Amino acid sequence: MTQAHKPTRNVNVAYLGPKGTYSQLAVVEFFGAETALLDCVSINEVFSAVESGDVSYGVVPVENSTEGAINNTQDCLIDSNAQIVGEQVVFIEHNLLAQPGSQKSDITRIASHKQSLAQCRDYLSKNFAGVEQLECTSNAAAAIIAQSEPNTAAIASEIAGKIYNLESLESCIQDKSNNCTRFLVLALDTTEPTGNDKTSILVYTENKPGALFRVLEPFEKYQLSLTKIETRPSKKEAWEYVFFIDFEGHVKDAVANKLFNALDSCGVEIKVLGSYPVSKLA
Repeated sequence: MTQAHKPTRNVNVAYLGPKGTYSQLAVVEFFGAETALLDCVSINEVFSAVESGDVSYGVVPVENSTEGAINNTQDCLIDSNAQIVGEQVVFIEHNLLAQPGSQKSDITRIASHKQSLAQCRDYLSKNFAGVEQLECTSNAAAAIIAQSEPNTAAIASEIAGKIYNLESLESCIQDKSNNCTRFLVLALDTTEPTGNDKTSILVYTENKPGALFRVLEPFEKYQLSLTKIETRPSKKEAWEYVFFIDFEGHVKDAVANKLFNALDSCGVEIKVLGSYPVSKLA
């Protein structure tokens, strides 16, 4: 969904809350600051809000440049009928937040989402070795805890610090300076080709020798560039897996139709997750 294809009217957007998460920042960057928001307690709830029609769109994290895929989102994509209609890449700058007047030496516990704790692993090892780490459902949830507990610090965004009246003891504490997270925009409709699109699909294969080769061969034949390929348990049978594949192009392109016909002839099951404009930063 390019800038020209983004909704111009006010829309309701579900995101992983509470207020102050990077998911909220992704919503603002994609839709604008005037968007009506519905904060959800989990990624599953975001999908449910879209599927039920309670909101027009949902925004969920799908992968981080440092720590990789968000498994919860991938698992929801397997079962959901929501379509991917856009993507937004957000640069992540983590802050160590605590109550006003706190010092680093006061901190006995550090709270954050498990992905954020992992993204600051080296920093925490060097500066807070042995300090308890508390995994939370989101960075903003960690900020709420830090707001009420004097000796607890949260790893969260600058906006979370402002919302929950916390001071930054140190900024940009992520281990990688180019740390960013890719978010997906979900809806019940589809998009039209823009000329600069990406398509996400799921491919189920039989657990037989050469299965992956047979899946990838048509991409080579039709010169379709893969931008991502990952595996997850299919949850249908033990030790069976599903491939998450992103490739350049739109599902309505003629070459994509040839690809799907070739994959069908391989005896695999395909689920199209959506075609959408490529983010400028993707």
